Amino acid sequence: MIPLDSPFHPDNEAGYRVWRREKLAGYPQRAADLIVSVRDPRALSDAEYAALWQRLAKTNMVIYEGPADGAEDKAIPRLVGEQFGLRHLDANWLADPDGISSLTPREDEENAEPERPAGVDPGRRGDYIPYTHQRIRWHTDGYYNPPERRIFGMMLHCARAADAGGENDLYDHELAYIALRDANPDHIRALMAADAMTIPARTDEAGTARPDETGPALCVHEGHLHLRYTARTRSIRWKDDAATQAALRSLEAHLEARPQGVFTLRLQPGMGLVCANVLHTRAGFADRPEHRRLLYRARYHDHPRNLRAP
Repeated sequence: MIPLDSPFHPDNEAGYRVWRREKLAGYPQRAADLIVSVRDPRALSDAEYAALWQRLAKTNMVIYEGPADGAEDKAIPRLVGEQFGLRHLDANWLADPDGISSLTPREDEENAEPERPAGVDPGRRGDYIPYTHQRIRWHTDGYYNPPERRIFGMMLHCARAADAGGENDLYDHELAYIALRDANPDHIRALMAADAMTIPARTDEAGTARPDETGPALCVHEGHLHLRYTARTRSIRWKDDAATQAALRSLEAHLEARPQGVFTLRLQPGMGLVCANVLHTRAGFADRPEHRRLLYRARYHDHPRNLRAP
């Protein structure tokens, strides 16, 4: 249930208008506006932290640019996350033992699936698109997770860049919400419906059969707007009614048009993304067996928070 006084409630027009005006005022115009250079991301200075939080609070995302030397230190994303209140990792079945995933190409990329349990040997990461050279279309992470494991925070840290490609498009899901609501408030109502989307039944990594999981695509959690979405048509089933299908078409067309607020950048070694699980893509890329692209990805059940607020 969404509180009636939330600006995200489709019937709270006055509250929405105030929030919308504040959201769009001074919104960054370029990907470079998201980037903050830092001396040591593991121990941010107060000035660095303030600059990072200012961008994160405004756009739901920020990029830190740390030293390239030592970029393969896996402690970096963990320690950066902790500074923003990100502590509860989603230890999904393909993550490393520490709960952070090492995204690097593996063998057997043909017909790769989105990353979700399907009764496949977890050692065969090449069966899943994040572990391939393939492009990944618009999505939010963990859209298939059940309610108790929603992904509200996410990090990517670049340890090794590809020889070519691998750019990310990033888009604040709150801007997508504005576009949909301005087009037709019924789009919001449809995507907030308790049966808007279904993750089909499957067998998990322990061999346990799970039933269909049905829930909303848009919801509000602890006052924050959250979006579950993938442009893929496999592994998800959208409600087959006129309102939901119209909302999906509107969102797809909006993203395809690459509206103002879509930021494209290529993470370099030492750079990382901290975000509130915004919409994002990944371009296909090329690398070599002796120099594989490597990004560390951390998913959290926490929302990013300002732990240095006065």
